[in-house]
Amino acid sequence: MQKTIWDKYAQVLVDYSTDVQKGDLVMIRAESFEAKELVKAIYKRVLERGGNPIVRTALGDLGEIFLKNASDEQLDYIDPITELEYDKVDKFISLGAPLNTKNMARADLTKLARRGKATKKLSEKLMKRSADGTAKWVIADVPTYALAQEAKMSLNEYSEFLFNSCYLNLDDPVAKLKELDKKQTQWANYLNGVKELHIVGEKTDIKFNVEGRKWISCSGLNNYPDGEVFTSPVEDGINGEIYFDYPQNYRGNCAHGVHLWIENGLVVKAQAEQGEEFLNAMINMDEGSHGIGEIAIGTNDEIQEITGNILFDEKIGGAIHMAVGASYPETGGKNVSGLHWDLIKNMKNGGKIFADGKLIYENGKMII
Repeated sequence: MQKTIWDKYAQVLVDYSTDVQKGDLVMIRAESFEAKELVKAIYKRVLERGGNPIVRTALGDLGEIFLKNASDEQLDYIDPITELEYDKVDKFISLGAPLNTKNMARADLTKLARRGKATKKLSEKLMKRSADGTAKWVIADVPTYALAQEAKMSLNEYSEFLFNSCYLNLDDPVAKLKELDKKQTQWANYLNGVKELHIVGEKTDIKFNVEGRKWISCSGLNNYPDGEVFTSPVEDGINGEIYFDYPQNYRGNCAHGVHLWIENGLVVKAQAEQGEEFLNAMINMDEGSHGIGEIAIGTNDEIQEITGNILFDEKIGGAIHMAVGASYPETGGKNVSGLHWDLIKNMKNGGKIFADGKLIYENGKMII
């Protein structure tokens, strides 16, 4: 029987991204029933690999209902079943398939921030388990009308864009991911010897202390599509200002023209041309949300425009992104927060990156 695109997609997520082994407990989480074809293909592939699949499918509007009706006590509550899953599951495969990308756009920002703070311990636990090798996770998306509309594409156009971004149009997408990883690993190895990164560009002049931090090549193991090299900078070693010209989407909301001023690793001032109230509500979510959790360079040249989907947008070839909030323990990062918001900056308009004073990146391209 000829493989479908969903079979090929599932094989990458199960065999390569999470490397499911015999006896593994595998959680397949789907945002909506729109992901059913990929869920079935993953379920079948996990069984073929000897794993034990369980499926959790959500209804897209439950989050909206929860935030509108939950008391403070309920917002703070984490059920023991979910906690047990984060303790026991070996492999997590999470599928985005939104029916409406704006269903949280009018959510109560105070409640949204409170819920984010409550779930922080779950994301922190998964980060730690991922870092010590006791769990693996990957996030991927399924084309839906909502995502296509957000990207200003037809469903057919968006499907083609998504599959091409994942290299699923190729006979062997894993070979392409490994080729990408080889190139990125060379860059990561170079950056591992760097003490300071200096980024300049439009309304941007900022320095990151990255001494002793590990740079990681991302090639489909946690995000699919992928294409970036990243690290978590030294917590108190970031100083300067940075401007993000792309629209910044997060939890159904959007901020445009985000401009941040950072002193000793903390955001001390945040402005946005649009969505400033939401921006500041997220930055004020908890104790760690003023910190900087990540600095990264996007490398996926199949992605060249903002689609409103952070899974794709942060990988744009010719862009960088910086996350406010939680850092990654596997890089040496220590900042803990319920927030991890990747903010994307176009670098193809004269942006430069200096590593210990040496120009290594210009106009969206690595030059080392």
